[in-house]
Amino acid sequence: MIGDVNFYLNNHYEPHEAELEVMIAEDGFSGKGIATEVLKLMMHYAVNDVGVTDFVVRIKDTNAASIHIFESKLGFEETERSSAFNEVTLRRKVTDDLKSDLEKWIANSTRVTYTQK
Repeated sequence: MIGDVNFYLNNHYEPHEAELEVMIAEDGFSGKGIATEVLKLMMHYAVNDVGVTDFVVRIKDTNAASIHIFESKLGFEETERSSAFNEVTLRRKVTDDLKSDLEKWIANSTRVTYTQK
């Protein structure tokens, strides 16, 4: 395992909002596009299988690489900055354009279904 990706449905006021997290922890794997790819897959799953309508991320304001992924590659926009927590909040609503992008992004992926034995 080189890292992890998660989303949480933890906003009681917006039950269809998912907070995304990604981490590439192993040396030598950062900067290879892995985080971007896994986020695209996770977003597709969240929208199509869970019914997510909004995404939010909170990133340390010094983590330029993560901010770049979410803004430049995934279309998120900055909505808040917290000097108390030294973090940036970025958001993206699920629109028809995003749904179309998600379909294009995962076009070469194969979905694997796991079953319990």
